[in-house]
Amino acid sequence: MQDFNWKKLQNGSDIRGIALEGVPDEQVNLTPEVAKILGQAFAIWLTQKVSKTTSELTISVGRDSRLSGPALMQAVIDGITSVGSQVYDFGMASTPAMFMSTITTGFNCDGAIMLTASHLPFNRNGLKFFTAQGGLEKKDITDILTLAAKQDFELSTATGVITTQDFISVYANQFVQQIRAAVNHPDNYEQPLKGLKIIVDAGNGAGGFYADRVLVPLGADTTGSQFLDPDGTFPNHVPNPEDKAAMASICQAVIHHQADFGIIFDTDVDRSAAVDRSGNELNRNRLIVLIAAIVLQEHPGSTIVTDSITSDGLTQFIEQDLQGVHHRFKRGYKNVINESIRLNQAGQESWLAIETSGHAALKENYFLDDGAYLVSKLLIELAKSKLAGKSLTDLIANLKEPVESEEFRIKIGVEDFKSHGDRVIEKLQAFASSQPDWKIVPHNYEGVRISCPSATEDGWLLLRLSLHDPVIPLNIESNVKGGVAHIANRLLGFFQNIESLDLSSLQQNHST
Repeated sequence: MQDFNWKKLQNGSDIRGIALEGVPDEQVNLTPEVAKILGQAFAIWLTQKVSKTTSELTISVGRDSRLSGPALMQAVIDGITSVGSQVYDFGMASTPAMFMSTITTGFNCDGAIMLTASHLPFNRNGLKFFTAQGGLEKKDITDILTLAAKQDFELSTATGVITTQDFISVYANQFVQQIRAAVNHPDNYEQPLKGLKIIVDAGNGAGGFYADRVLVPLGADTTGSQFLDPDGTFPNHVPNPEDKAAMASICQAVIHHQADFGIIFDTDVDRSAAVDRSGNELNRNRLIVLIAAIVLQEHPGSTIVTDSITSDGLTQFIEQDLQGVHHRFKRGYKNVINESIRLNQAGQESWLAIETSGHAALKENYFLDDGAYLVSKLLIELAKSKLAGKSLTDLIANLKEPVESEEFRIKIGVEDFKSHGDRVIEKLQAFASSQPDWKIVPHNYEGVRISCPSATEDGWLLLRLSLHDPVIPLNIESNVKGGVAHIANRLLGFFQNIESLDLSSLQQNHST
């Protein structure tokens, strides 16, 4: 392990790596040996945070359905117990459940680890870490990897005890109680979802528990639910609410079974999306405004924090129809969550931080991005709407949605891609300033956002630098047919004068 590149495992506030062989040009770097050292490093790091010795620590460990999960999880547990700490083995779990184990009475774990790589391909895996203060920050991961690189661990003479726990049932029951109390059904308190057909698509990830342990006890008919069984080959579709094939699958299931509602989770259940009874997607902008409408009923006038690629129609709906405040910030779920927390600390009330990817965190739920909590809030409103003889989507009937929306991922072909990307963004600002019909949008926190108000374009564009990859994503939306192509074609001329950019995605759009 002497020459091992520990830093390469860091992916912002997570650890991510290649865990299985078989994919060309991808070298395995997250092995059981590495995972064991990471377990040891987390335990040592945790002693400094909670002022306990390793033998006084209790750490919970869970995993999603990935093929590499069992071996890596056992290695992490071996690492934790080798320094004398106690382990709760949760088996199959969700990322939000791991955090909840640090604050749930009867468990109160000092720390928690989830083995997951979210929606990434089957050969990847990773670790997410929690304390009772929430998910770890980027610096914390750097510190843990520094400890792992040194491997200066004092092994315990008494190995820590491993206890198997069915925490997912405890976690699920919290939703059952929450939904019962919030709906407060006058005739059917115990089963407020009776008479509703609700389909769950877990994508063969870890979210299948929601159908049997939350919806069934609440009286819902879950006939038609699909891909609930964990399978790390993900044979049906990518477990990702942003994936078009995944959303098409749950939409079709809702229509086929004439369901009232559809729910889809990502692999580790920290993200979700939904489908209305007509088979329409409730994701991205529509998901944001739906949960914003619910939150602003409860907390009028408060601030909704979103990432940078949300639509102009969303801002208009939040601020004019819902009388709230829309604060458009940066991409990255940690960014929107931390910004919402910062606003609250500064005296600006903010109860919701949500990314278009489906990461949603509510102040009332420890600012934890929990896909199951999000859909539970939607189900409460669904049941209340039914009692009132209304439809859930009546809440967002006035939302103005773009006619066209596209994301182009322009690859940067140089080693120092961040500096090159920043220069491209600066040049686009200068170019936009020279265009008489384009206007740079103020109060923008990421890249450059440009308003394109002419009749042939009627939209906007955002160019930003990817958080981790050598890519500058370009988002374009338009309220007129052909508007995206019109904006993209103007930009193509600009980009062609800049070296080391792969413009194939834009050129393909030009050719169509």
